[in-house]
Amino acid sequence: MRHQQSDMATSNAPGKVYLFGEHAVVYGEPAVPCAIERRATVTVETREDSRLRVSAQDLSLDGFTVEYDGTTAGQPEVDVTEELVEAAMGYVDGAIEQARDAADEPTAGFDVTVESSIPLGAGLGSSAAVVVATIDAAARALGVTLDREELADRAYQVEYEVQAGQASRADTFCSTMGGAVRVEDDDCQTLSSPDLPFVIGYDGGAGDTGALVSGVRALKSEYDFAADTVESIGDLVEQGLETLEDGDIEELGRLMDFNHGLLAALGVSSRSLDSMVWAAREAGATGAKLTGAGGGGCIVALDETDATETALNYSPACEESFRARLDTDGVRREE
Repeated sequence: MRHQQSDMATSNAPGKVYLFGEHAVVYGEPAVPCAIERRATVTVETREDSRLRVSAQDLSLDGFTVEYDGTTAGQPEVDVTEELVEAAMGYVDGAIEQARDAADEPTAGFDVTVESSIPLGAGLGSSAAVVVATIDAAARALGVTLDREELADRAYQVEYEVQAGQASRADTFCSTMGGAVRVEDDDCQTLSSPDLPFVIGYDGGAGDTGALVSGVRALKSEYDFAADTVESIGDLVEQGLETLEDGDIEELGRLMDFNHGLLAALGVSSRSLDSMVWAAREAGATGAKLTGAGGGGCIVALDETDATETALNYSPACEESFRARLDTDGVRREE
């Protein structure tokens, strides 16, 4: 950590897709998230008072601005649902608290502007990207530059708190470090990876992560075969790690297909996600699966050609599709 004099800073961090392992990672199985070239950018400027003013734009909802001092019980009136405001503010609040703690400036006030090209709640790690970028920018605005390991850990603490203890380190570590990473409990490692040709399909919706995680937990406790399915996902990830090291894109795709089937068996897919997965496969994608908590949101496919993106564009289940290469940078600091 080094100190530098500053009162304004901008940082950005990437979203992610899961190559393998979502849901199982909650139970100590390994997972392989990969950063993608879709980013959240956060600009932070210190204030003379201790208030926090947050402007959020491009978060798949009407932009909003919230200003408060953290002590009022009432919610500000804004033109979005209370749940979305509470979720967004929970992540930003937590990130600001981590930056204040890192700089030993507990009463520092900030103007925070969040811009993002990552759909909210769609399985692409939007909250992790916002948290990583906010902590990094706010700490730098207070004159403190965090090393990446500490930044990733502080970002995880925010997600753990907001998600009531159900978060893993996967999203925040991946967003901080970039590239492909392996996460198993507290053990996080960066991986060497070929340049994976990701294509994303987005159904325009979002799953309820908490409800989906709780649903898998209930299945796992009630049925031995559901617990075996979670364990099978862990075994598949280990196979996938060897395949990634070998750079075998064809085999990676086959394992992605298998992973989607296991997730569907756990009840976390949906009609729209399955439709997009099959559209991608029928277009010739090497592999395709849901990414993230499921229930709605996004699928990820591997395809070097334009065929999968074109097929998704014509699929009634898909609202938006786009190519997103593997992002190897992680958090970026703008001067």
